[in-house]
Amino acid sequence: MDGQVVECVPNFSEGTDARRVEAIVAAMRVEGVRLLDWSMDADHNRSVVTLAGEPSAIVEAAVRGVGKAVELIDLTRQEGVHPRIGAADVIPFVPISGIKLEHCALLARQAGLEIWRRFGVPVFFYEAAAARPDRANLEDVRRGQFEGLKEAARKDAARRPDLGGPGLHPTAGACAVGARKFLVAYNIYFDSTDVATVRAVAREIRAASGGLNGVKAMGVLAHGRAQLSMNITDFRATPLSLVHQTVSRLAIRYKTAIAEGEVIGLIPEAACERESEWMRQLTEFDPQTKILERRLGTPLPWPESV
Repeated sequence: MDGQVVECVPNFSEGTDARRVEAIVAAMRVEGVRLLDWSMDADHNRSVVTLAGEPSAIVEAAVRGVGKAVELIDLTRQEGVHPRIGAADVIPFVPISGIKLEHCALLARQAGLEIWRRFGVPVFFYEAAAARPDRANLEDVRRGQFEGLKEAARKDAARRPDLGGPGLHPTAGACAVGARKFLVAYNIYFDSTDVATVRAVAREIRAASGGLNGVKAMGVLAHGRAQLSMNITDFRATPLSLVHQTVSRLAIRYKTAIAEGEVIGLIPEAACERESEWMRQLTEFDPQTKILERRLGTPLPWPESV
């Protein structure tokens, strides 16, 4: 793709019904936007979609996806191990080429305004698009999840959305819309079901606890095993090989063992470390389909509208 290219990685709170997820993905089909990846996870009850395109088209695609999620997802009936505040939980815009992060922050503001205008879903802006410094961190925005936030937003002015509100949408909650640098979603599975141990590992490695720079982590039970679910927000400052080495060392201390790893969504070529142990332990990693630069040239076909 030439010119200005923006990536958008919307996360939706549905990971059990493939037809619903396909309908949401299909709704995002807009001229000038390519579908790079989409996946769903039943334990997290979450789906992640990766799109790329020129700025105005990518904003429209994201907004349409939110609209379909509002139509199909009812958070009062939804449960999963992943924290969430909305049917369309997070909508991040990421600069790929020919565009800066500051411009992506403006795109996030445009998308948020359209989400509120069209669907009545309140919006919180986060990271580079944050309207307030205390909302730069997504975890702070999502504190209490849908159930807690819908009460807090009505009672506490400090927790009210940046757009809309003061209350949340009754079934679709709120949407966190932001701009950020490229993020690598990296999970490590352990050879046990001991979630308490993995949560202890998560506390030690995440940046918020004084661990590794740019690492967000939580321990959950997924697919019958303890999983360390991580977002690496700056892979240049903290390479994934360092993350893996640190987790391996902690696993020995806690008398457990790493089984395998996985990358959710795409990863840029610059983050790949070909001979590293973390890449050797990845399951079902196909460079043609998982590396961003390669996928840009061979996008996925859009699902048929349901």
